[in-house]
Amino acid sequence: MNRRKELFRALGVTSVALATLFTLSTTSGASSSGTIAKGQPVLIGASLSLSGDFSADGTAFQQGYELWAADQNAKGGLLGHKIDLKIVSDASSATQVVTNYQDLISSDHVNLTFGPFSSLLTLPAAKAVSRYGYAMVEGAGGAPSVFQAGLTNVFDSALPVASGLVPFAQWIASLPKSQRPKTIAYVTSTDPFTEPQIPVAEKIIKAAGVKTVYYKTFPAEATDYTPIADAVASANAQVVILGSVDVPTVSAFMQAFEQAHYNPKAFIATAGPDQGAAFTKAVGLANADGMMVPNAWFGGSKNAQSEKMVAEYIKKYGGTAADVNADVAEAYSVGQVITAAVKATGGFDNTKIIKYLHSGVTIQSVLGPVKFNSLGENIKPTAFTFQWQGSNFVEVNPATDPGATKILYPKPAWKN
Repeated sequence: MNRRKELFRALGVTSVALATLFTLSTTSGASSSGTIAKGQPVLIGASLSLSGDFSADGTAFQQGYELWAADQNAKGGLLGHKIDLKIVSDASSATQVVTNYQDLISSDHVNLTFGPFSSLLTLPAAKAVSRYGYAMVEGAGGAPSVFQAGLTNVFDSALPVASGLVPFAQWIASLPKSQRPKTIAYVTSTDPFTEPQIPVAEKIIKAAGVKTVYYKTFPAEATDYTPIADAVASANAQVVILGSVDVPTVSAFMQAFEQAHYNPKAFIATAGPDQGAAFTKAVGLANADGMMVPNAWFGGSKNAQSEKMVAEYIKKYGGTAADVNADVAEAYSVGQVITAAVKATGGFDNTKIIKYLHSGVTIQSVLGPVKFNSLGENIKPTAFTFQWQGSNFVEVNPATDPGATKILYPKPAWKN
């Protein structure tokens, strides 16, 4: 899809269509009251980007969903019903994701739905699912555009997008004047995940006296980043904030900076460095050294639930805690939220699940506490900054956190 923003036009639902949907729901495994016949599995549907631009993230989300399902099935499933996951690929397409959820509900008769990857796909998906009265719990659709749509069925267990860069910006502002950078460059994709983060960070950093010497947005469907990266290098800013959604974008900017012999003192990308082995393999472990990324989770988290999940991931897929993509944890947390909602409501009635998740309850997850406001945003997560230091992916912000490691600053030079 090259991440182009495709307009989703909502179709009106006639009384005939509503009657059809009611029939479909009662002929599936679930009745209108949200019950499932004894001995029947609970079918959970999800559309993920298993190909296309978001395929690395989609694959990680699939791993997270499957790890959760395996763990929950080992405990007896949900209310005694074995969990069956029905995961289909949307090829990173906003059009296909709508078709997928319509099919999952009306043809496959799933009982529950989990969200896709990215805000670009979450918004049209949540709109489609809402027409069937289904809840959509997701872990990668935290852009303001998702919550401003006025939907009551969407719940994001992860950190709201706009808050991501706040700890980094506060760290820059807190540096002694002698150490504080004097110039900064902002460059971002026109993506609902990246763009909302930049103005929030710039406001904090600008108030600290750091001069913006370059600010550029580029189309989300761009494929050649070299001219933009060269322009950033020419501005010679001491700090770069890159609004990126994937590893290839970050890798392209890093390569261009290296070729231009430009090495900022600090370089943070909104996504990419958090993707564990997928990132270090693409850029080289030596070049990853010093790169930073905002997030609400990392493999070394001391959260007991997270430690258990990480151990299970390593046992199944290999690697180390630093190799575990944060998407895995975000996906796993979706399952934990649904587990709590199903247990609390005593069934699979989506109306009751939606009401429960809007009740102000706090749910514990691998990401930490999850509590939804009226928009479906998680108001409990802590925003962190992480950095690659050698082969380790460590928490560095908030600096006051007991688990924080001192930031490697300035960033080491690129390695050929």
